[in-house]
Amino acid sequence: MKRLSLCNDLPDCHTGESRYPDLKQRKSKHWIPACAGMTAFWSLFITFLFLLCFARSGFAHKPSDSYLNITVEDQKIEGQIDIALRDLEVAIGLDTNQDGAITWGELRSRHAAISAYVLSRLEIKEEIRPVRLSALSSYFVPLWAKEGKEVVFPIRIIDQQVDNHTDGAYTVIHFEIDCCTDPVSAVTISYHLFFDLDPQHRGISRVTYRGQTQTALFGPDNFSQRLALGVHTPLQTFISFAGEGIFHIFSGFDHILFLLSLLLPAVLRRQDGQWLVVSSFRPAFWNITKIVTAFTLAHSMTLTLAAIGLIRLPSRWVESSIAVSILIVAMNNIYPVVTARLWGFAFAFGLIHGFGFASVLSDLGLPPGARGLALVGFNLGVEAGQLVIVSLFLPLSFFLRHRFVYRQFVRVAGSIAVILLATIWLVERMFEIKLI
Repeated sequence: MKRLSLCNDLPDCHTGESRYPDLKQRKSKHWIPACAGMTAFWSLFITFLFLLCFARSGFAHKPSDSYLNITVEDQKIEGQIDIALRDLEVAIGLDTNQDGAITWGELRSRHAAISAYVLSRLEIKEEIRPVRLSALSSYFVPLWAKEGKEVVFPIRIIDQQVDNHTDGAYTVIHFEIDCCTDPVSAVTISYHLFFDLDPQHRGISRVTYRGQTQTALFGPDNFSQRLALGVHTPLQTFISFAGEGIFHIFSGFDHILFLLSLLLPAVLRRQDGQWLVVSSFRPAFWNITKIVTAFTLAHSMTLTLAAIGLIRLPSRWVESSIAVSILIVAMNNIYPVVTARLWGFAFAFGLIHGFGFASVLSDLGLPPGARGLALVGFNLGVEAGQLVIVSLFLPLSFFLRHRFVYRQFVRVAGSIAVILLATIWLVERMFEIKLI
């Protein structure tokens, strides 16, 4: 077997001897030999499997969310919870005839089941007395027990409707709680929806009291939160939305993949049709700084315009365009077209990614009276998440830039695997089908 048959026209992979007369140029420490073979195939295969294992959250740019809006008055609580039909279909089944489409009739026939599922996993408590929601026919009855006593407060369901969010159809449940004999000073919300089915699911709550709005994010590790009423500060609003931004950047696998694909060539330079490694840390640092800065400016612009309602784009178009941006950047790593000013790439595609970020804020809703602060907090949260990713990537890629594992496994095989994955996302998002 001629194991080195693919290297006949390349420098000897074992001896380092050059087969070309321009020996001096070929033996430069900055020249990268392009040996290929079975190693490249297995690199591609393993990389694609690795990406596939962590891509579950990336099939839809926007992760699985439910939205709980509560308005607290002195002696009454009004509530609304929006839940994606796709999540309920997985949990309890809505498509009764299994034709792939959920009709209003099918949804209406499952109202009782929806109520039983959702409200058995949702608990709202005032400062002392717990209010537990349970379903009885068209009414929900809370049960409160203290020192062996059980007090029943009637809770009236107003209606169940359907609304379209940026990522699809949601069922909307309106309810009221007439249970408070004294003014409420604080509420504690315990949220347990879908965590057993999807650990990435999040519940996003807005509690409004006397014109002040607080937000809370619920996950498997923080399913219960206490919100003191009337003492909310602008700093709390800022911190809350900054946390939302950090969560979104790390839950959006496609966004991370786009950023890393952009950064892969930052420790390399293209010259005379070849990839050469940068000689020092400084040029790599400035390459990455320009890319990240351009991307940040671009997505901040469109995020702001979309969040305040000046520009609206269909979610399907935005998510498909994000997949296209990943595809183009990964292809450019293998067949370089843009090599000198990658920050221009980052700026152009950053405009599209900003609309993806804005879809989260549009469903979450900016608190009245603190829109600017919430928007700045969310944006800075996104940037903080990006900074963590870049801080981990830059020193590692610079250290590995001379090694085969970076030249072939990471840059070449990794980019091909990203192309395959982005193509799957594009088809899924354009045609609204599930391939994997």
